[in-house]
Amino acid sequence: MTSHVLTLICPDRPGIVHGVCSALLEVGGNITDNAQYGDADTQLFCMRTVFDAETDDAEGIAARVAAELDDDRARLRVRPAARRPKVLVLVSQYDHCLEDLLYRWRNGMLPIDLAVIASNHPDLADHAARHDLPFHHLPVTPETRAQQEAAILDLVADHDIDLVVLARYMQILSDDLCDHLSGRAINIHHSFLPGFKGARPYHQAHERGVKLVGATAHFVTATLDEGPIIEQDVARVTHAHTPAELVELGQDTERRVLSRAVRWWAEDRVLLIGDRTVVFA
Repeated sequence: MTSHVLTLICPDRPGIVHGVCSALLEVGGNITDNAQYGDADTQLFCMRTVFDAETDDAEGIAARVAAELDDDRARLRVRPAARRPKVLVLVSQYDHCLEDLLYRWRNGMLPIDLAVIASNHPDLADHAARHDLPFHHLPVTPETRAQQEAAILDLVADHDIDLVVLARYMQILSDDLCDHLSGRAINIHHSFLPGFKGARPYHQAHERGVKLVGATAHFVTATLDEGPIIEQDVARVTHAHTPAELVELGQDTERRVLSRAVRWWAEDRVLLIGDRTVVFA
């Protein structure tokens, strides 16, 4: 038996679940887990189904389900559950998110194949070397941005990358690169109210006396730091916390939020509907 994961987004109507279940029954499928949601705002139906089947032909199963649904607007995917998505990590000089991803990956806590690391700085090459991972130093200036981003896309193609993770990658991606990676690039961003932009945000937060620091993991879009949100978390602080302690709390929140977002995406729990996400627990 082979375990598969099916995800479906389609216009909501009666009979969708019946159609999926009927198709899976025809291929000898046995459902082991199911989650579904009908979004009233978009009138879209979202579904994630885990099932066992005697065949490992995921494409054949998807074709049978698609025929049963008979809706060319449906976004349907079936994959073997054991298949791990290949991941490219982009990083700059902060290493806390990268180190967390490497630790969880090495210890089997993230269902991904971490394939390659790239950076606009050489500082974290040793992190890749310790894990026997290829590291690509891709320096960038305003004049060389197009060539540098072309090199990133070459890595995506050469390593058959499914997901790009910006693990505190301190560069703004071009609109073209954002469009190319739409739905398969995740960024992590500190979250404050009010929003503190520019250098040393945690020091700015300390000066304004914030009571919460947090982080948001979201899809990368051409609109900076406004992509569909996947996960968020916060940590409470007081007037007694120093700027250094705020940085420590903030970085801890960032790595936890990013790792959860990556894991949920890798498990096909994140379904994108317009500017929002449906995240099945």
